[in-house]
Amino acid sequence: MVYFVRTAGEEDVEKIRALLSDTFHATYDPFYGADKVTQLIAAWHSPPAIRSRIGKKDGEFLVADSGRDLGGIGYAATYPKMEKTVMLHQLYVKPSCQGQGIGRDIFAEIETCFPDAEILRVEVALQNLRAISFYERLGFAEVDRMEEWGGPNSGLPAVVLEKTLPR
Repeated sequence: MVYFVRTAGEEDVEKIRALLSDTFHATYDPFYGADKVTQLIAAWHSPPAIRSRIGKKDGEFLVADSGRDLGGIGYAATYPKMEKTVMLHQLYVKPSCQGQGIGRDIFAEIETCFPDAEILRVEVALQNLRAISFYERLGFAEVDRMEEWGGPNSGLPAVVLEKTLPR
């Protein structure tokens, strides 16, 4: 199936929520357990949370759309704590679509959405070795580690990766 990357809209909210739910369980259940993952999904991927990201000024929310379903999503926004830095908050590909280049295509589009940015930054759960490897293949390098991925008191350690963007 062919997927085209486009900007997300209000009509995509429920499909995005379902994709994130499926992908989060497939990715994180082995590390954190289904109950913890269900809590994370409820906190981070509610329809209002998704809508706020879609409408965020200085952000870009992309979907990979086949016309029948979504194969992946990506969301990035300028990082207010660091000048000329963009934070890649989400890049997830539906488990049945992984390995088909959808993540790479979404990422390539995100790189073009912030022409003034010099650095792209992402935080990845420390146990998610597949994602860390993916980002390293895209040119990211580790710059830091953190104890609380996703927010205070999460108890989820992460690695911080950065990529210098071409100018």
